[in-house]
Amino acid sequence: MVKALVERPDEVGVTQREAPGRAVLGINCDRRDIGKVIGRGGRTIKAMRALLDAAAVRSNLRVELEIIE
Repeated sequence: MVKALVERPDEVGVTQREAPGRAVLGINCDRRDIGKVIGRGGRTIKAMRALLDAAAVRSNLRVELEIIE
């Protein structure tokens, strides 16, 4: 999903780490594309988090989404 938003899709990466009771997903992208991932007023990242939360609920998981600089 993030690769479709940015100008440099080859620079996008996703990492996963485990935390107590949840999984944390981190999005790595080119510094110049961070604004596109966040969106105006944070709308884009909020929408991605909502989709991720909806998918995680179906699997009884807790997941967080972070942008890693």
